[in-house]
Amino acid sequence: MFTRSELEIKTIAELRDLCRRYGLKPTGNAGYKTSWITSLMAFSAIALTQMQEGRGLKRLSFEAYQNIAVALDQMNSPTDEQAALIKLTMEGKRYQAPQRWEQEKLLNLYKAKLKLEEVIELLGE
Repeated sequence: MFTRSELEIKTIAELRDLCRRYGLKPTGNAGYKTSWITSLMAFSAIALTQMQEGRGLKRLSFEAYQNIAVALDQMNSPTDEQAALIKLTMEGKRYQAPQRWEQEKLLNLYKAKLKLEEVIELLGE
């Protein structure tokens, strides 16, 4: 991601700040520019290798992906009336309590459904 030439012209302080920005530690003695440069040049390749090896952040198993899809199916789709109330709610119209709480539950359920659909889309790539 970084080239050696763009890092070589930076001071140790600038390299240290760049590493702090991304949460990286120097490789070796922090008093040497090469320690900071090595970390900045290598981290992106290391991160991808770690993912491929199943370390750190990793893809879901097919079973876990299916469980999300099952949850989404169980949520079903809003009826025409529910869809209309959701639209009205999103426009800022609210019932008085206690119906307002049910109205908020419906809106939150709809938002959760949209997010699960987004999750399925993102994980399917």
